[in-house]
Amino acid sequence: MAKKKTTFECSHCGYRTAKWMGSCPSCAAWNSFEEHVIDTGATAKEKSHRAKTGSDAAVKPIKLEDIEVDADVREKTGITEFDRVLGGGAVKGSLVLLGGDPGIGKSTLTLQLARENPHKNILYVSGEESAPQIHQRAKRLGVDSKNLRIYTETDMNSITAQVEALKPDWLIIDSIQTVYRPELQSMPGSVVQVRESASLLQRLCKSKQITTILVGHITKGGDLAGPRVLEHMVDTVLMFEGQEHYNYRMLRSLKNRFGSTFEMGVFEMTQTGLQSIDNPSELFLPAYDEAQSGSTICCSMEGSRPLLLEVQALVSASSYGTPQRNTTGIDSKRLNLLLAVLEKRCGYKMGDKDVFVNLAGGLKITEPSIDLAVCLALVSASVDRALPRSVLAIGEVGLGAEIRGVQFIEKRVEEATKMGFKTVIIPEKSPKIERKDCEIVRVRNIREALSNMNGRSD
Repeated sequence: MAKKKTTFECSHCGYRTAKWMGSCPSCAAWNSFEEHVIDTGATAKEKSHRAKTGSDAAVKPIKLEDIEVDADVREKTGITEFDRVLGGGAVKGSLVLLGGDPGIGKSTLTLQLARENPHKNILYVSGEESAPQIHQRAKRLGVDSKNLRIYTETDMNSITAQVEALKPDWLIIDSIQTVYRPELQSMPGSVVQVRESASLLQRLCKSKQITTILVGHITKGGDLAGPRVLEHMVDTVLMFEGQEHYNYRMLRSLKNRFGSTFEMGVFEMTQTGLQSIDNPSELFLPAYDEAQSGSTICCSMEGSRPLLLEVQALVSASSYGTPQRNTTGIDSKRLNLLLAVLEKRCGYKMGDKDVFVNLAGGLKITEPSIDLAVCLALVSASVDRALPRSVLAIGEVGLGAEIRGVQFIEKRVEEATKMGFKTVIIPEKSPKIERKDCEIVRVRNIREALSNMNGRSD
């Protein structure tokens, strides 16, 4: 028999130690160590038996030119925004991890895959809902697939047996934190169970060429629950984002071995499920035409897609000893930097005023190309003078108030003109752009951009 050894493992980060500890030295979590019994290896007798039977034989190396690859390696899912984030479709035999807040729409999206692909054999394994509950949601979403099988089980041995018997095209596990391997003593959802269950599913989907989607929980901090190695195991990590007061959902790619990691899909949650938004710029731009102070339009790149957004700013006298700095959708540290540049380089005193900046629509943007639009909105709100609605600003702001160039400027300008903007302010050191339907204004610093805006009116 194989020798067994007792070890203790942190349920938060997976740190292992030979004895129990009150605080984890890796993640500083308290009372997080759980006892586990592991095999130290096979005995000499067992190794001899494996050698005779060939069960311990290693896979032989294969020449690159001898590897057979299916030409149709990608499969369209029928959901355009989902295909965009995946890089053009799901790769056969890939392992996809889908995370997000509770109620964001993870289970809805996976059921819609069955609705859009009735010809696919899909095994939907649920450890959180009963079969009648899933049937009720499927009926509401209009799922009418004869090849969809619901399996409410959490034992990995039973799940793998069903996969071997049914040989599905797609496998959906909802969720990876609920399944467990009975040979392990830890509870479902622990670091060990999540890691070992995901490892078993990885070997299964790779050997059988089954496209597998794992639904994952997230922690209070917004990270995927479970060990960090889970994100290394899978081929693609997708994160659902959205705010509770909006019906819009953003699907971002955090990792993708078969495509770009900067793509974003936009959905709208409706009674019939998640609807793909083909042109998000129309969704996030203001519906009114009246100019207001503190409002500017910018253009951000989300993967290969340009996205027009409205930046709103409000600057008012502070009623407290310490002025407030509140942001929604942009980094608060970036706002403090831009305020310091405006005060030091441009002479706009905002140190004793409350400043609020909002990115309309509930999106979160970290790209610095919206810096110029934020500065223009802040100055407009400070002097209480509206900026022209037909002007769009693009550019990164440096510490010397200079406007730095950004990538994909041609795509941004093209999207702006398509949405009806007549003037686009861009950095001076940008590629040459000639357009007859739009005026291109090149500026070196914030002062030039402000002087150009002051001389304009709609």
